[in-house]
Amino acid sequence: MKFFTACLATETNTFSPMPTSDKNFFVSRHGDYSTYPPYKDSVVALFRKLANARGWEVAESIIANAEPAGITLRKTYEAFRDEILSDLKGALPVDAVLLDLHGAMVADGYDDCEGDLIASVRQIVGADIPIGVELDLHCHITEKMVSNASIIITYKEYPHTDTADRALELFNLIADTVEGKIHPTMGTFDCRMIGLFYPTAEPMKSYVGKMKALEGKDGVLSVSLAHCFPWGDVKDLGAKTLVVTDNNPAQAAQLAESLGRELYAMRKTVYPRYQSIDAALDEALALGKSPVVLADVSDNSGGGAPSDSTFVLKRLLERKIENVAIGGFWDPIAVSVAMDAGVGAKLDVRIGGKMGPMSGDPLDLHVEVTGIAENAIQYFGSDEARMDYPLGNTAALRVNGIDIVLISLRVQVFSPELFTNVGVDPTKRKLVIVKSTQHFYGRFAPIAAEVLYISAPGAVQPDFKNIPYKFADTHKYPMVEDPMVS
Repeated sequence: MKFFTACLATETNTFSPMPTSDKNFFVSRHGDYSTYPPYKDSVVALFRKLANARGWEVAESIIANAEPAGITLRKTYEAFRDEILSDLKGALPVDAVLLDLHGAMVADGYDDCEGDLIASVRQIVGADIPIGVELDLHCHITEKMVSNASIIITYKEYPHTDTADRALELFNLIADTVEGKIHPTMGTFDCRMIGLFYPTAEPMKSYVGKMKALEGKDGVLSVSLAHCFPWGDVKDLGAKTLVVTDNNPAQAAQLAESLGRELYAMRKTVYPRYQSIDAALDEALALGKSPVVLADVSDNSGGGAPSDSTFVLKRLLERKIENVAIGGFWDPIAVSVAMDAGVGAKLDVRIGGKMGPMSGDPLDLHVEVTGIAENAIQYFGSDEARMDYPLGNTAALRVNGIDIVLISLRVQVFSPELFTNVGVDPTKRKLVIVKSTQHFYGRFAPIAAEVLYISAPGAVQPDFKNIPYKFADTHKYPMVEDPMVS
């Protein structure tokens, strides 16, 4: 038995001012993870381990991941795609293909990169070879994807703590398909909603629990909910349910519709509670307990934002709120200045606001350098399945009772190590503000007295009614109150 595997993944914020080029991708080839060691814990690496455990051969192409940003350059996408296809042709014949993709990658000339890649793979391997695809739940499910893949599975959790579980599920189902034990069929349903949903809270927590409970019974092989990526202005934007059944397309379509309508019926209760900057700060201070963790969701680099916006920091300074830790600001210039000056130095420095109007105005501050860390690391996931994420060189600056953490690699906040690396203890602060949407939750919630979400200006601001869509079908909630009937 021979499996072919590859990964090409990024999440495209079509409103972001930063294009995505080949230089933004971390790339490994043919199982050599030395160029980016975290890939040893990747989905593709897991596929290899699972296949080897069965004595099967694996032909591994590339793993290429980029931090979300703006539209991918056409030449960049085509070069990666063509490399994967060339490797596939060189590996033929294969018994199955496993692809680790994102589902919201947009390139110049390609609104559906994943659909294009899957269709190209299908053209090479023919109609009978199973193609399995794992997607981030913040994806756009398209007809091109569904008609060319054999099985599509999305993550269920957010934070995405179940990527390995979904990879194992996909591998086993594709293996069963190759061995003739199952004959997968898929059905989808458009939920007529645009948004983000957090399975860490009700009613989504129970909804995801129901999805899991349906699997493995009565011919239902897998159940997925594609939440969508609201900052991707493409035709197929929107939440969709996807069900995989064993040789029963009618059942797949019916269950997808039933689950989709159930989500739609909860549309007024499944969205997170976002607040303005001042409202969130007011509530946090009124709680009278600490630390309160506040997410600056609008400047989440994991959604394509620059991670250098100053809107929240400016209000903290204007309101003279102290005992606060805030980070991580992507500002390699300021980090370099702080490192040259050294711990204890007091200097004037310009922070943030470098990437355009969505970043706010730069702030000129007189600060003290309180901490420096070279090649700092933060963590994602549980301790048992912990993944290391580099932050680059990091610096902590203090001004008016506020500890500001700057990073030199653009990445969202995952863990308290962002702060502790440079001597800032978030458990001792009244407020802790993180540039992240939800991936911070797993490691910050255990230390937080409360978690709140700020809707500030920015590239990933969650007021979907004000996003200037041009190509997406916006006849969906919350733009339309009841789009199923109106």
